[in-house]
Amino acid sequence: MKNTSFFIVGILFGIIMTKSEAISWFRIHEMFRFESFHMYGIIGTAVVLGAIMVAIMKKTGVKNLDGSPITYKPMQLNIKRHIIAGTIFGLGWALVGCCPGPMYVLLGNGYLIMLVVLLGAILGTYAYGVIMDKLPH
Repeated sequence: MKNTSFFIVGILFGIIMTKSEAISWFRIHEMFRFESFHMYGIIGTAVVLGAIMVAIMKKTGVKNLDGSPITYKPMQLNIKRHIIAGTIFGLGWALVGCCPGPMYVLLGNGYLIMLVVLLGAILGTYAYGVIMDKLPH
């Protein structure tokens, strides 16, 4: 019962992603070809709302499920590492047509090919965990 709210939020997230066409490969393709503002508007809205929510959480001292305060520690900027990571993420996004959130929404919408994408994402995450300490800091 404790996780029911997360399940409900996930369903709402999926509905919003589907209705806003954020899971559409064609919309993502338009974005990467700079043919439409649609996806930039969705991403920009998410960034602004995320910043507002983080500010509210900091100000009100929101706690997580364990009762400890939610904290935020900014990541140290490393240009080389971030450019490499961003390039890999962007290429994956452009080739597959979705980022990690919509992967699950597409699967929920019946696109079973996303199981292959999900498996690739899991294997990639595992591979990163294995070689993480060997990468430039």
